[in-house]
Amino acid sequence: MHLLILILLFILIVSLISFLGVISLIIEKKLLNKMLFIVIAFAAGALFGAAFLHMIPEAFEGNANSILFVPIGIVIFLIVEKFIYWRHCHDPKCKIHSFAYMNLLGDAIHNFLDGIIIATAFLVNIPFGIIVSLAVILHEVPQEVGDFGVLIYGGLKVKKAILLNFLVALTAFAGAVFAYFLASHISGVIPYFIALSAGSFIYIGAVDLMPELHKELDKSKSIIQVIAFAIGIAAMYVLMHLIAVH
Repeated sequence: MHLLILILLFILIVSLISFLGVISLIIEKKLLNKMLFIVIAFAAGALFGAAFLHMIPEAFEGNANSILFVPIGIVIFLIVEKFIYWRHCHDPKCKIHSFAYMNLLGDAIHNFLDGIIIATAFLVNIPFGIIVSLAVILHEVPQEVGDFGVLIYGGLKVKKAILLNFLVALTAFAGAVFAYFLASHISGVIPYFIALSAGSFIYIGAVDLMPELHKELDKSKSIIQVIAFAIGIAAMYVLMHLIAVH
């Protein structure tokens, strides 16, 4: 049971990232963009590093057939984003545009899956759980800033946007508890969950984060982004050896 407490502690840390969206109102937009363009590049690299250097090898070692679930994880996230995140209200009379609420629903599903990812990683071992949690935290930073902006743009008041964003972040607890007890009752399910998680990391890195890097046309800034991306991958590799996953 102490492992479940540790999992929930890391889920709480990830959930608190939802408050970072407020910085979009405090920090000057120009400075925020400068910070995010590096964070996004680093996060993309960290996600790829975690997926290819840690998660896929771990899943394959547990059960070679689980690798088939990597593309399934990609498809799951495609469905979530294609049919939930991107629906809008085109009626100008909408006070609170429906896309703000659809974004919350999509974010809830996303956070539920994050909870599954983190819990599954800790069920392998604690160091592996820490590495995967760090990767989740890194991609949550730019995502939460973006999601908060969507809620404000959609017509929600600041306090309500903060509260709803945090409540939605708590769905990660449900995902974690679900994965923990399912894995406890069904033998051999963990490698499949890890493979699904790797697929989600690859999708988020390739579809949500990498396109943002292509928006930067300045050569010197692009070089900085490439370096940050490479450092993100390297950081995952170094972590693997520092905290000895195996």
